[in-house]
Amino acid sequence: MRPGLVLLVFVGGGVGSVARYLLATTVQRNAPEGFPFGTLLVNLIGCFAVGVVGALGLERAALSPEARTFLMVGILGGFTTFSSFAWETLGLLSVKDVLRAGLYVGGSVVLGLLGTVLGRAIGRVGA
Repeated sequence: MRPGLVLLVFVGGGVGSVARYLLATTVQRNAPEGFPFGTLLVNLIGCFAVGVVGALGLERAALSPEARTFLMVGILGGFTTFSSFAWETLGLLSVKDVLRAGLYVGGSVVLGLLGTVLGRAIGRVGA
């Protein structure tokens, strides 16, 4: 593990997290209540951005591995992990591994929701 890459991920993650917070809260404050428009917008922007950065870095070699790590793992990882989920799903679909892609999508959504329910229940114990 290269310390320089870890630092890039650390700094990028901070930038992405702050950007997520500012964008999501600004959008949500100005949107109708009852739906997480801010989070949806963050996830959609993150998915678009990971597609662009992934193509530039991996398919066109227009970005160095360090720049790709800073942008994809750092900034976009801090901005939204949904973008990583979408990129990995696209990778499975691009090699026509529809079964694994379906299991990954279904498992991530269903098990993620169940994990959230379980975590919430545990967090409420004694409250």
